[in-house]
Amino acid sequence: MPAGPLTADETALRATEEMLRANPRDGGAWSTLGIVLRRLGRLDEAMICHRRGLEFDPGNAGIWSNLGNLLTDLGRHAEAAEAHAQAMRLNPDNPQLLFNAIIARRQGAAYREALFLLDRALALGPVTPALRWERALTLLQVGEYEQGFREYEARRHIASYRTRPTPGAAWNGGPLDGRRIFLSTEQGFGDTLMAARYVDLVKARGGRILFECHPELRRVLGGLPVDEFVPAGSDFPDFDVQASQMSLPYLCGTTFDSVPPPVRLHVPPEARTKAARVLGPAEPGILRVGIIWSGRVTFADNKRRASNLSRFLRFGTVPGVRLYSLQKGPPEEQLDLMSSRLLVTPLGPHIEDFADTAALLEQLDLLIMTDSSTAHLAGSLGTPVWNLVQYMPYWVYGDRATATPWYPSMRLFRQGSDEDWEPVLDAALEALHELARARRTAGKSCGA
Repeated sequence: MPAGPLTADETALRATEEMLRANPRDGGAWSTLGIVLRRLGRLDEAMICHRRGLEFDPGNAGIWSNLGNLLTDLGRHAEAAEAHAQAMRLNPDNPQLLFNAIIARRQGAAYREALFLLDRALALGPVTPALRWERALTLLQVGEYEQGFREYEARRHIASYRTRPTPGAAWNGGPLDGRRIFLSTEQGFGDTLMAARYVDLVKARGGRILFECHPELRRVLGGLPVDEFVPAGSDFPDFDVQASQMSLPYLCGTTFDSVPPPVRLHVPPEARTKAARVLGPAEPGILRVGIIWSGRVTFADNKRRASNLSRFLRFGTVPGVRLYSLQKGPPEEQLDLMSSRLLVTPLGPHIEDFADTAALLEQLDLLIMTDSSTAHLAGSLGTPVWNLVQYMPYWVYGDRATATPWYPSMRLFRQGSDEDWEPVLDAALEALHELARARRTAGKSCGA
């Protein structure tokens, strides 16, 4: 059977290998091979290549920077910082090397160091959209929202940022005076849920709101004061001005101390009836705990933020706790690998959209999960949610605290710099033991 055409990375791999066969002491070529292997996900092999490159060319700043990028991927942040520092000692004014160091420091949760390097990069110039975007993400992570949201607008000028350009005049945040404003969606479901809290503020400006919405969110956002829901990705409606939903925090002047409360979600009566039938009546003294261990698998960073079902099963060992899976997508198949289906009740087959999920969450006592759009849903409902977040989480979750101003009912359990999930899950397990004991005690008191 004839082989198919080579991919770009396979072609680059073969070409680089030919260079090394001709000159096996070419340090730069070894590092280039490491870059290709990193793109292919062969990180251990890439490490050998960069180390080999430094063996032959230890004064090559680019190889040190490439090594730092790889160490960041591996979660070895202290080593990555030193590698990038060495690159900048060798070539202090190279914009690309400086940019690589900035990304590594932000991903290593060294946000203040990243901001220092960003100021240096901006002073050196040129001021690119990518630099402004990195600065935005870093500022938002440390709660400096006023500057962060202003810089966040740079995302529209980054070629790799995938969003549909919206034609027409941009809204500046001022009075609308009856004009039609189109609020376009971008990014994920969770971002739409988060940004929906601003619709009331836009409505107060006196306009007619056309809100772009994915069908999965249509029912649960049905209570928004909008004049028309526009199906996501459909032809643009007639409007006078437009704004992205994710630009609303900036346009509405959000600061860390003025985050609006979550959106009021609409849970249809038929969804509540269905949830009550699926879950059955609550048992006195029993905690009904929902679990989700993975977000959308197509999300680029999901491998860092996701865990697996086997690790979440420890929560079922707590006396008085019953587990319910709200997991959707391919990770839901992990339930089929369990020896008994009685240990975790699968709710995924009963979930058609976010309204179904919301109705189930209303009747659960707690949701324990790794970060995904359902965290925004639970937080908007006011359902207690314990969000287990990666070392460098989404900016909404800040840099250190166990709470976020965006969702008062959310408690954050954070990974350490080793990016190990075990301590995070153990901390949540201990907290669940305490909560279950309190529930059992309260149940006994009521029965006395």
